[in-house]
Amino acid sequence: MANGFLLVGRRALNFVARLGSTFILLLKTVYYFKEIPRSLGLIVDQFFFIGNKSLPLIVITSIFIGAVSAWQAAYQFQFIGAPLRYLGAAVGKAIVIELAPVLTALVVAGRVGAGIAAEIGTMKVTEQIDALESMAISPVRYLVMPRFFASLTMIPLLTIFSNFVAIAGALAVSVLFVDLSYETFLNGIKNSFQIFDMVSGLTKSAVFGAIIGIVGCHEGYRAEGGARGVGKSTMEAVVISSVMILIADYIIATVLFKV
Repeated sequence: MANGFLLVGRRALNFVARLGSTFILLLKTVYYFKEIPRSLGLIVDQFFFIGNKSLPLIVITSIFIGAVSAWQAAYQFQFIGAPLRYLGAAVGKAIVIELAPVLTALVVAGRVGAGIAAEIGTMKVTEQIDALESMAISPVRYLVMPRFFASLTMIPLLTIFSNFVAIAGALAVSVLFVDLSYETFLNGIKNSFQIFDMVSGLTKSAVFGAIIGIVGCHEGYRAEGGARGVGKSTMEAVVISSVMILIADYIIATVLFKV
């Protein structure tokens, strides 16, 4: 019994210590936002890595997000006897508010979060970060801030792109397989569209981008023990980012949408 309490206490302390070090890294990163003008080259490189390199994956994911949303919504409408003219409204709101921001973030977390953690972790175990410090170059400014800022910026842009692709996928399924005219589908989206829905989805995606960026950098910073340590930090970056995205999604939805 005593060993069990000791283990729980040790895990709790480790969790608090990791949370605190992540928050400290976040504060340092925000502090170095003042260096954005002199770091534009580094930031643009991260824009390309996080944004352009993720587009093929986002396209494939978003098409099937929209397709399965339309198909499942049509099935449920048939089950409850709701008219199909509301299909566009239901699918459009689900995509813009929830599906596109969350699934885009989860997909990017698996690719970008792992990449950030692996890159910084490799630099940590090969002492390249120590070399930067010996040259009076801040690793937070040079490594963390560009990745965090790019993630914070590009995830909302990828989400906007995902919204359009997912709605196109839903439209294709609705027209080809549900026998719903494209005018009816698009009118449903147009009549139910609210700016608040789009703003809330982009707010979520910005928070998710911040989570992916800071968690990936922090776990990379914690890497130690050679290749095995880098692999462990990469895995933990993806797992922690994914869990935090889902937790943040619930918290933001509870705050923004009152029942």
